[in-house]
Amino acid sequence: MASIAKVITVIGSSPDGFAEAAQVAVTEASKTLRGVSGAQVMSMSCDVTDGKITTFKTTVNIAFAVEGDR
Repeated sequence: MASIAKVITVIGSSPDGFAEAAQVAVTEASKTLRGVSGAQVMSMSCDVTDGKITTFKTTVNIAFAVEGDR
């Protein structure tokens, strides 16, 4: 049987780094999605205050299985 995946875009943020921001995005998406099978970091950015990075942000595409009648 063929399978289908859907992809959504989410933004994760963290004061600790880009990897943690991506993990936040996956963790939060997994709370409401079943069958998360992959994540792709599309872009990275950060907030800067007084010359220092205060927040790291990642835009992440999250793939998950589409469930249907079987």
